[in-house]
Amino acid sequence: MKTRFAPAPTGYLHLGGARTALFNYLYAKKMGGKFLLRIEDTDFARSTKESCEAILSGLKWLGIEWDEGPYHQSDRLAIYKEKAENLLAQGKAYKCYCTQDELACMRKKQQAEGKPPIYDGRCKERKEEAKPYTLRFSVPEEKIKFTDLIKGEMEFESSTIGDFVIARSDGIPTYNLVCAIDDADMGITHILRGDDHISNTPKQILLYSALGISPPEFAHLPLIFGQDKTPLSKRHGAVDIGYYRNEGFLPEAMVNYIALLGFSTEDSQQIMSRKELISLFSLERVGKSAGIFDPKKLLWMNGEYIRSSNIDRLVELSDKVFSGFDKDWTKKVLELYRERIKKMIELKDQADFFLKDEIEIKEDGEKILRKEGVLENLKKALEVLSDTEPFTKETCEQSLRTLAESLNVKAGEIFHPLRVAVTGRTVSPPLFDTLELLGKDNVLRKLEKVIKVK
Repeated sequence: MKTRFAPAPTGYLHLGGARTALFNYLYAKKMGGKFLLRIEDTDFARSTKESCEAILSGLKWLGIEWDEGPYHQSDRLAIYKEKAENLLAQGKAYKCYCTQDELACMRKKQQAEGKPPIYDGRCKERKEEAKPYTLRFSVPEEKIKFTDLIKGEMEFESSTIGDFVIARSDGIPTYNLVCAIDDADMGITHILRGDDHISNTPKQILLYSALGISPPEFAHLPLIFGQDKTPLSKRHGAVDIGYYRNEGFLPEAMVNYIALLGFSTEDSQQIMSRKELISLFSLERVGKSAGIFDPKKLLWMNGEYIRSSNIDRLVELSDKVFSGFDKDWTKKVLELYRERIKKMIELKDQADFFLKDEIEIKEDGEKILRKEGVLENLKKALEVLSDTEPFTKETCEQSLRTLAESLNVKAGEIFHPLRVAVTGRTVSPPLFDTLELLGKDNVLRKLEKVIKVK
């Protein structure tokens, strides 16, 4: 068995493409086969090196490793042109001299008559002319049947297809021809791709037959919809895999979530390791209806993975936030936050007071600091913390509780303003852990500044 992922490098790797790649990867691994990567870059006007690199980078980040490739169609143009010329020589294709204006008029007339807008074959018997031409495949009159591994029996009338272009006027072969040739040459046995390709399948089956090639098995995956039940697009939020990487989603969480966009286990298991996904994956469990992208569920799942991850891995993932900080110190900060965050980028905002001297105190915090007696309590807290040694969470707690008792006030009347003064927030990780990790000098400096300003 051999499956493939064949993206066009005309943009980033989006969720739909990542899901297609993942399902092909899982299916090949489950069946003991191979997974091939092919870059379909014959659209020279839109294909870019940057897009290709983004796709490869996204796949590598997700851990979707290919066994063969990446092959580039731009390296195989001579092969495609030879096959196209052979079809022409055999009478299975013909030259079409129609201009874009002629084709537009033909479609307009067909639509006015209630007919399907397909090419009417007017150039099939046309004599050779010294003008630009495309090559059209001569579609035979027959029914095209195949068994879709997800949808079941499929049937198409060739009369609804029309003679389609297999090489443009510049000589560059088109998608359906190069796809059929490559899948045959590269030994692809199973093609798993999105529903949006289903109209291409009968065309490719006809080309396989014309080329004397046995077609592979096909499985058309349901599309991914947003929660408004429309096809997933930019309006539903970022769909670039690179975005999720930059936001601090864990690749294993992304793989787990993407796998559930159209696939489910018998017991609706949610959290699955890669090994479990390979073991449990089957096309029989891929639904026929669209998978619904739920960003809240993705956030929840990523949070679950953060909480269960090895702390050293989280240190590695938080390098952009805590770059230059001691790793042991970073581990302690992450232990405070791993229960509080759902993506790593949240550290940048939630733990900002650890990272910079200047902190912003929001209005709710200002209200606490403006309460009667708070300033005097903070001055007393500054005094006792100045004398606290060693400066640990245990000694800080003891010093501040003793202070509250001596002032005959509730501990919260000391703790809450102190939290605001050193973090700028009314809510933070446990206060005494926070004080220890901020360090004595940092705590005293922040306290002094607040007292001076107030």
